[in-house]
Amino acid sequence: MGALFLAATPARPCAAQNAPRQATPSFRSVNDDTGRTIRVATPVRRVVSLSPSMTEIIYALGLEDQLVGDTDYCDYPPDAAKKHKVGGVINPSLEEIAALEPDLVLVTSSNRWETVNALERLGIPSYAAEPRTLDEIRLLIRRLAGVLGKPEAGEALDRELLARMESLQHRLEGVKPTRVFFVVWTDPLMSVGKHTFIADAIAHAGATSVVDASQDWPQISLEEIVRLQPEYLIFANKQPETAARDVDALAERPGWNLLDAVKQRRFAVISDAVDRPAPRLFAAVEDLARQLHPAAFEAKSATRPAPVLKEKN
Repeated sequence: MGALFLAATPARPCAAQNAPRQATPSFRSVNDDTGRTIRVATPVRRVVSLSPSMTEIIYALGLEDQLVGDTDYCDYPPDAAKKHKVGGVINPSLEEIAALEPDLVLVTSSNRWETVNALERLGIPSYAAEPRTLDEIRLLIRRLAGVLGKPEAGEALDRELLARMESLQHRLEGVKPTRVFFVVWTDPLMSVGKHTFIADAIAHAGATSVVDASQDWPQISLEEIVRLQPEYLIFANKQPETAARDVDALAERPGWNLLDAVKQRRFAVISDAVDRPAPRLFAAVEDLARQLHPAAFEAKSATRPAPVLKEKN
């Protein structure tokens, strides 16, 4: 009946024929940082980030226009807070993500594999990363920039970060590492394991953790820390200027005053950027090194200061 109707219909221009022909979507296969092979559109125009660190990398690369959504915890730079929110890191809304029609979703080990599997069932590719060292963070930056179609941005940012680290290592050459205890949480007392990016950051700052644990976030007794007697305590805080009061309060708690570092007020407070494997971490490393080894930054033989990372809002 349809064929008969068309045959009897007077000839007239067909809108479908006159409309511009849509280009056939192009795809390519890439491997993410976990070794998974994913199929992504070329070019990638719409990205959703389910990780604050991935969001920071996107902005540091200058690709924020491709970011159409992120999580409630993506708060840096400030413009990231204005992006469409898809929920939390652990429990993002699949409906919100799908409604944004992303070409790619960025995830890390902080997200659940259930989320990754659900996205796959919806036909939405996800790029997963789990950097555990500063070098792996730089590698992620280069790879992600390539996947997003801007390899030159990744190379430029990588060179900048590498220059920072080389300058810092020159300053710390010959410096004896400081034995430290990185305080993630005080109740229960928690630190970082030796295979985390934070442990690697601490090492680059001219320090070594007294905690030798294979777990990423080990709990440890205060008695054990007293036995180990770290030279410095390290705290991460959004407002470093208020952290001194928190350290003073610790001295009033049972057992903490048995630590020489507490009695002698040997502590370092750095930005909570140290909690995210993203470009700002490199600045936090430099800040920690300055607090632990101030003499190294006063030496006249040190190289010129490393370039300052530009914030993109």
